[in-house]
Amino acid sequence: MSAVPPVAPPPTVQPIPNYLAWSIISTVLGFCLCCPALITGIVAIVFSSKVNSLLAQGDLDGARAASNNAKTWCWVTTALAIVGLVINIVALATGGMSSYMEAMQQMQHMS
Repeated sequence: MSAVPPVAPPPTVQPIPNYLAWSIISTVLGFCLCCPALITGIVAIVFSSKVNSLLAQGDLDGARAASNNAKTWCWVTTALAIVGLVINIVALATGGMSSYMEAMQQMQHMS
């Protein structure tokens, strides 16, 4: 009777997050609060959507890189959304839209 060599279990692959939900939510909130967040949010969505297609192709390194890029751009978009929120709060606290319109009219009369 010959001994059968033990079969090694397949290596466990940690799931690679795609951050798609975060990228979409931060893009929408960022667009509502601060326009530059739309650009960075679209970049985050593109990288997020690449993760699953790269995993399906078996490209684990590419999927990890896309995931890391998506996470970075999600943080950038979230930071811009927070900055936009703070700017909006300050603008409303210091007089809101009427103050803004007065400032714009004064600048138009100066030129």
